[in-house]
Parts: sequence; structure tokens; C-alpha cells
Amino acid sequence: MTASKPNILIIMVDQLNGTFFPDGPADFLHAPHMKALAARAARFRNNYTSSPLCAPARASFMAGQLPSRTQVYDNAAEYISSIPTFAHHLRRAGYYTALSGKMHFVGPDQLHGFEERLTTDIYPADFGWTPDYRKPGERIDWWYHNMGSVTGAGVAEITNQMEYDDEVAFLANQKLYQLSRENDDQYRRPWCLTVSFTHPHDPYVARRKFWDLYEDCAHLMPQVGMLEEQDPHSARILHSCDYARFAITGEHVRRSRQAYFANISYLDEKVGEFVDTLARTRMLDETLIFFCSDHGDMLGERGLWFKMNFFEGSARVPLMIAGPGVTPGLHLAPTSNLDVTPTLCDLAGISMDEVMPWTDGESLVPVIGGEERTTPVLMEYAAEASYAPLVCIRE
Repeated sequence: MTASKPNILIIMVDQLNGTFFPDGPADFLHAPHMKALAARAARFRNNYTSSPLCAPARASFMAGQLPSRTQVYDNAAEYISSIPTFAHHLRRAGYYTALSGKMHFVGPDQLHGFEERLTTDIYPADFGWTPDYRKPGERIDWWYHNMGSVTGAGVAEITNQMEYDDEVAFLANQKLYQLSRENDDQYRRPWCLTVSFTHPHDPYVARRKFWDLYEDCAHLMPQVGMLEEQDPHSARILHSCDYARFAITGEHVRRSRQAYFANISYLDEKVGEFVDTLARTRMLDETLIFFCSDHGDMLGERGLWFKMNFFEGSARVPLMIAGPGVTPGLHLAPTSNLDVTPTLCDLAGISMDEVMPWTDGESLVPVIGGEERTTPVLMEYAAEASYAPLVCIRE
């Protein structure tokens, strides 16, 4: 921490359903480190993605702009370099910025304001996943993403996603130690390290030690199962996931949800490692910690899986902020991941006059301080399974 500028650690996970975080992690989740973080954090129960799909959600998260402004509508839309992100704003204010992990940037710019990336991305940066908008009920990547994630749910000690996230965590921890060694340097800059995991995104496969935590879990079946009649968009989602080709059983559903919960516990272990490293290096008290997700996962509610819709399981995501200047407490007003960029900048002491022209969000600092928020939350979707752009307003 330099003068009034705190360090910032952003822990971003992938496809984490916010309904399991009503006030921090739900009681049934084995997540002691996330629960400890929640106890000292501002917690936003009704926080929403800007778009329920990876690349659009992450581009919006970085810039604080809706997809209609970033023009990133699907998982193969180029994220152009002229859009300022929170990493740009923070660098301009003197911060060192780095990314460890996934951010699903499509196009030649793989930094978007970060000075350094500690890992490669896990997803392609090219245009191979461009949807065919003439066939709205189909996906370009059926070979990769279909209901096989559900029928194949179970236990594995290593997968490409586990290898990736293990590396993301290892290199992020290594970077924290490196940054701590620069603490006594008179020229040291405040830092912002973004650590972005790919779990608990499907495939629904988990390590045995986490899987076993949920053997007797009472939440392995959805509250609302498959509906006899789906709305048109939900029906297109089912078709785009090749649902008819798979015979989904109750056991498949239970195993998928068990693995998903297990992977939350896997991530909890990583969160604990970071907090422990910050404490050991005496940086914890001067570091803001943001915990968030890009979008959620339906996990079988209404018969739907993954995301691509505005139902709560898909659109609602956790947001917790802990650290200097943040009063712990639960906030119920609807908020958005679009608010993260202006909030980061506000807490870093950057003039909001310089940031607000570039964002569709609002700083949450006034909300944390007890002020009432009445601004509605906006969401947009225009990717797979959509015939036309979809919008949602949450008041």
C-alpha cells in the first residue's frame, strides 16, 4: 500500500451460481475460507452479470460497459483495444497490473491494460467459436459443450482445467511473494493482481477429497425440475446443448451438482492460500480483496444447464469486497458486475470524473457507506440460442 492507494487482489471464478451465496457461501457449502472472507466483506446478495456468457461477461467486467457498447456479444467477438478497462485506469494512477488465468480475450490484444500475464488463457483467442446466427438453435461447438458434461460427471484427480487452475494459483501466489519483497522499495507501486479461475465451470468433474464432502448433501437435486413446456428461448437453449441426444437421469443430475459443489470447495482452498500468503507477507491489512464470478450455472433448474439466460441461476453472481475502507455488511439492492470497474477506481482514489464517461456502472462505495441505491440493473444477451438480442432489467 502506498499512501492512500491500497493493493487490490481480484479473485474471479467461472460460472458460479450466486443463489448459493445469499450472504456469503450457503451453510451447506464446505467453504471455510470464503466464509471467513465474507465475514469481513461487503456482500452483495443481488449482484448480476452484464451478460450470461463467458466472453461478453468478461469484456463487460473489465470495462464496466454493456455488450452493446463493447460489441462483444458472443465467445468469438473481438475485444477491441481502444476500450479502456480497469487495468488501464489503474495503470494511469500508478498501479502495477497483472493477470493470472482466464479472461477470454478474443483478438490480438491479450493484455487490455494488464502489464503482465502470468499464464496463457485456457480458451482460444481466435474466431473459431463464431455462432451461425442463421441457425439460432445450434452451437458451433457442439463437439465441446453439450450434455456430455452432465452424463460424464464424476471424480478425477487431474483434468486440463485442474492443471490450469493449479498453475493459475501457483503463479499468483508466487507473484504475491515477489510483490511483498518490493514492499520496502521507495519506488514501489501499488499493485492490482487479478486471479481468474476456470472452475467451477463444467465439465462437472472434481477431485475425490472435495467430492466426498458432499456425499450426504441435501441439495443435489434442483428445486424445480424439467418443465413440461419451455418458453421459446429455453427450448432453443436445450436444443443448442444437444439435449435430445442424451437421456439425463436423476443420478446424472446429482453427480453433476455434487461435482460442482466440490469444485467450489476446491476454489475455497485456493482462496485460503491467497489470504494466508497476504497475512504471512504482512500485506493483508493493506489489500482490497474482490471475489466475483462472470456468470452463473442453472445446474438443472427448470431442466436447464450452463447459462445463456436471465434466470437467477444463470444471471446472479456473487460479489464480496473486503479490505481497508470497506465496512462489512450485507447489501440487498440490485448491483452489477458493471459496477466493479468504477468501484475499484473509487477505492483506489481515482477521480470518478475521469472514469464515469467510460463505464455504464456505478461505484458501490456509497452503497457500502450506507446510501440507498435505486438504479436498475441491465443485462443483455445476443449469442447462441437467440433469434434477436435479449435484454433484462432487474429493479
